[in-house]
Amino acid sequence: MNQKEQELRLLICDIGRNLFNKDFIAANDGNISARLSETEVLASPTGISKGYLQPHMLVKVNLQGEILEAAEGYRPSTEVKMHLRIYNELPEMNGVVHAHPPYATAFAIKGEPLDKMMMPESVIAMGDIPLAAYGTPSTEEIPDSLIPFLGRKTAVLLESHGALTWGKDVMSAYMNMERLEYTAKLTFITRMIKGERELPQNRIDELVALRSFYGM
Repeated sequence: MNQKEQELRLLICDIGRNLFNKDFIAANDGNISARLSETEVLASPTGISKGYLQPHMLVKVNLQGEILEAAEGYRPSTEVKMHLRIYNELPEMNGVVHAHPPYATAFAIKGEPLDKMMMPESVIAMGDIPLAAYGTPSTEEIPDSLIPFLGRKTAVLLESHGALTWGKDVMSAYMNMERLEYTAKLTFITRMIKGERELPQNRIDELVALRSFYGM
């Protein structure tokens, strides 16, 4: 195992602990993956709490989902199909995170996208967060529901399920999950105090124009 793979395995485990400690996942929920090479992906295993991942537990699969390397007793989640769809459709994306952060998942269950442009940082970093149509977990329905947003977004709510984020590396994918949940939480709080309001359209346009400056 080379140094790149060792470091990537450790980083995935760190992200799993962050997701768990932030209550973005419970029990064995969620999954994390990172592209290791053009043809290889490291993915979290099924049936294991992401808060207690160890590097040797991660499984290596190809872009078709076939197991290339796995320690005895470990196999990828069937939900890795979501991750592989992104890697196959978007070669520039190298990390995917699926979680059930409570505020964002509440909006996903309600069936409501996070599309209000209320805060400059959110507008610059993410823009609106759409809702991908419901699909049965572990089937191709969820990967298929992502198609309208690939190449345009890096975060979606999964209707009645949770959230999925991706990025140029696995840390970027994780940061997008944090941003998504923060947006959902702020939306909830501002509604509770009857203070939800969007920025004026001309201000939104100014912020969108800044995305390239910030490398978004």
